[in-house]
Order: sequence, then C-alpha cells, then structure tokens
Amino acid sequence: MNILLLGSGGRESALAWKMRQSNLLDKLYIAPGNGGTGAYGENVAVNPLDFEAVDAFATAHGVDMIVVGNEDPLVAGIYDYFAERRPGMLVVGPSKAGAQLEGSKDFAKRFMMSHGIPTARYRSFTAATADDGCAFIDELAAPYVLKADGLAAGKGVLIIEDKDEAKKALREMLGGMFGKSSATVVVEEFLSGIECSVFVLTDGNGGYRVLPVAKDYKRIGEGDTGLNTGGMGAVSPVPFADAVFMEKVRERIIEPTVNGLKADGITYRGFIFLGLINVGGEPMVIEYNVRMGDPETEAVMLRIDSDLVALMKAAAEGALGDMELKQSPKTAVTVMAVSGGYPGDYEKGKKISGIEDVAESIMFHAGTKRDSDGSCLTSGGRVIAVSSLGDSIADALQRSYGSLSKIAFDGMYFRRDIGRDLMNL
Repeated sequence: MNILLLGSGGRESALAWKMRQSNLLDKLYIAPGNGGTGAYGENVAVNPLDFEAVDAFATAHGVDMIVVGNEDPLVAGIYDYFAERRPGMLVVGPSKAGAQLEGSKDFAKRFMMSHGIPTARYRSFTAATADDGCAFIDELAAPYVLKADGLAAGKGVLIIEDKDEAKKALREMLGGMFGKSSATVVVEEFLSGIECSVFVLTDGNGGYRVLPVAKDYKRIGEGDTGLNTGGMGAVSPVPFADAVFMEKVRERIIEPTVNGLKADGITYRGFIFLGLINVGGEPMVIEYNVRMGDPETEAVMLRIDSDLVALMKAAAEGALGDMELKQSPKTAVTVMAVSGGYPGDYEKGKKISGIEDVAESIMFHAGTKRDSDGSCLTSGGRVIAVSSLGDSIADALQRSYGSLSKIAFDGMYFRRDIGRDLMNL
C-alpha cells in the first residue's frame, strides 16, 4: 500500500523508519519531511495543514492511508475532511472532536471527570472570571499549575511557586500571553511524583494495544533544571511502570478513556498519548495528546517488533481484533542533540559532520535539511535524536553517547544525564 506520512520532526523520522520495515508498504511519502526522512521514503513539498493540497497529492499518487504525525492537522479536522470527501481513505488519527483531548485542556479535564479518570483537581477560567481564578489559587497549595486551554506549541503550561506571581500570571495569560490559546486557562493542583508516557493505539470500537512505555526529559539542563524544551531525550521501558502499575493504568485510565470516547460518540482511530504521573504508586493523568510523543517515539519504535503498518491499518479500519503487538525486552535510549541557545534564540544552517560514522545507533533527524550539494544542515532547535538499543539503560546510554561523540555541528549541546535517574529504581 502507498502511505502519506504528515510531519517533519524526529517523531516522523522514527515512524518512517519503522514503517519502512513493513512488507505491506509499497511507496512512502513524507510531507514535508526533513534532511533524514528521505532515507525511508520520498519527501514531498505539501503543507499538512492545506487539506486540499494533501487531498490532491494523495489522489494523484494513489495513497491508501494517511498517517498524521503531529497534532495541528488533527485539531484542525483532517480526519473529518477525508471522512466527508474521500470516505475510502484510511486516516490514522482521531476526528476533530477526538482531537479536542489535546486541543482543549478544559475539554480533556471535563472528559476525565465525566468518566471517572484520575487527574488533578482543577477549574477553568476566562477573563470575565479572573477574580474567581485568583480565589481558586488561594484554595491550592504551592506550586500552582496554569495551563493555556488551547495549543501553544508546548509553551502554554506555567508552574509557579509564589501565590501572588501565580495570580499575576493568570491575568497575563487571560490577557493574551499565548494569544487565543489562553483565552481560557485551566488552574489545577500540583501533583508530586515521577512521570511516564503511555501510548495506546485504538480502533474506535473498543479495541486497543498498549505500546512500550517511555519517560522523557523536558528541561534543557542536567538534573532537570532550566527551561522546558520539546524534549531532550527518552528511555523505554520505565522501571517503575511494572505489571502492577500498568494494570492500574489499564483499568483506571486506558479502558475508561477508550470506552468513554465510544460512549460519547467520538470517532477515534489512532494513537492516544497518556501523560501520566506516579503518585505513591497510583497513576494519574497529567494530560492527553492525540498523537505519538516526541522524543519518546524515537525510543519506542526501536522496541516494537510487530509490523507497525499492519497495526495502524487495522486501527484505521476499526478492526484491531486479536492482532498482537510484540515488544522487545531490550532497553532503548534516545539523546537529543540540539542547537546552541535552544530553547531560546539559536542559529540555523550549521553543517553537521560525522553522521556517516555512526554504526551503533539510529540517527533520527529532527531539525535538519539538505543543502544543494546534499550536505546536512541544522534547521531547528532539536536537531538529531540519537537512539540506541541495549541490554540495560547503562548499555544503551553508552551506545548513544558513543555515537554522539562522532557527530558535530557548531554549538551542539546535549544532556549527559538522560536515564540516570532510573538506573537505581
């Protein structure tokens, strides 16, 4: 079958790499792709948010299935577009209504409350109810969590220690700090614990499969210090996400989510990202995403031994049935090499050397592009996700850091402590 993958980051690189291994795959197109995805398929200059252009390309090239990598086309309603205009097209991703699990923090919270899914205490506020929001902050213990309701490119969550600063930030958010995304702000209690990412592929009819669990690292600095980023690395599996913990996740979170979507009449055929926190052995939901995570995907894909294309096709058809999702017992570690200055200002166009010298790891390109002479240049903040399999976290880490020592670009930075917090659990 011919498949069109939408996106341009490290997540899409990893998905393309895994999809390329399928016997079901004939032609893979990546729109728009990056400097590394051309190794797995054909990069095409199509904007994923231009649904008519996506439709025209898919029609002209005999595309059988569209896999949506990032959230923006899903929140904008790409599933619904094709369901109406090209009902025979398989789309891996939820309907516009289902995408509100990520597109609206308030919607996600109301969904969880409606279906008894454990999450932090919260209330939502607008500019007209800012005073009520400040009063609610008075009811909570520090630190205070403020979330822009809509998509804010991963920057819409503030965690503030001081109560007066939290109240000021609430008014600033409601006043347009994140544009329309913070016209509504969710204020919630802070949950203390260790986080992990659980990924589920569901067919919309109650069928689902749980992918390998991962933990990502958001802060730019070692020891989880400094500014938040899109993700500096990931590890899979996660030691504390054992059989007992995951049974609680299945019973209290996964099945109520999958069954709740169906009960609410929401079409959802694709990936669900469960951002969880382990609070004294009890799982609670921090957030939903409606696609695979990044950089977790760059670790998770290494541990999937089944045919991903077959699984996604079955999910898109609403018929996962008894299909098996096999997981490797090995450990995968991803370390992200980023541009100097990221997540603040950084320069682009730096030549990357040494990629061809790496043998022990897989180099999932994220923010890269090809120059006219074919050389690889930086084009984003997060540049390359160096991913390795090993018999343990330490083994996989050694491989990834060894590979990182072989590549270079001006200003390259990476965290040297990815996964070390899990090694003694």
